Amino acid sequence: MKKLNFYAITIISMIIASCSSSKQVIIPLNSSVQLDDTYTIIWNGISEAYRYDNGEWKRAANYDYQFNVVQKRYDNHWKSVKSLHRIHPDYDGKAGERDQTMYFEVAYKNLIDGKVQAVINSSLGNGTGTTDTEFRKSVLTMYVPNASKFMPYNKFRITQNYNYEAGVLTETVELIKEKDGKEIPFMRNEETALIFVKSKLGKAPTTFKQELQ
Repeated sequence: MKKLNFYAITIISMIIASCSSSKQVIIPLNSSVQLDDTYTIIWNGISEAYRYDNGEWKRAANYDYQFNVVQKRYDNHWKSVKSLHRIHPDYDGKAGERDQTMYFEVAYKNLIDGKVQAVINSSLGNGTGTTDTEFRKSVLTMYVPNASKFMPYNKFRITQNYNYEAGVLTETVELIKEKDGKEIPFMRNEETALIFVKSKLGKAPTTFKQELQ
């Protein structure tokens, strides 16, 4: 019975945390809106979910999602809006709404020991990160604000690999419970996305095809 009660509390905490973090409003510092004011990349991808259970990672396909990221790069200050949709028909809603939107601002500050230091302000929580001078390999860490002790995670770690030449971004998004200096894995999402940038088309990319009756 105690075990069942613990899992019930855990599930409730997940719902509350996921809903609150995805809906938390982060206000941008600049109020201006322009269509082409900087270098913009759009990422379109899919994610496979895994849950840590009894010392091993197990697939949790009902938590898979597809996503888009609009990433605007202002020199050393990036702004990104991420929209995701849980694609599995059996998604149970325990990680929040099926459709969610998240906002991230990353300010790259100083170069220390060959790594660029970053400060993060996001709808998931604030944090820090590091990357290289070409922004190819990044590690971003954010903490859930006001996380309850009953929550199964209180920390996000996003490990990114930008393969610009191949037009592919791969990410590992980890949900972690940090307690007394130790990390307890909870879930992770393995993301793969393709890059889309501003371009001109020589003609309409698709045309209507009349079906034969």
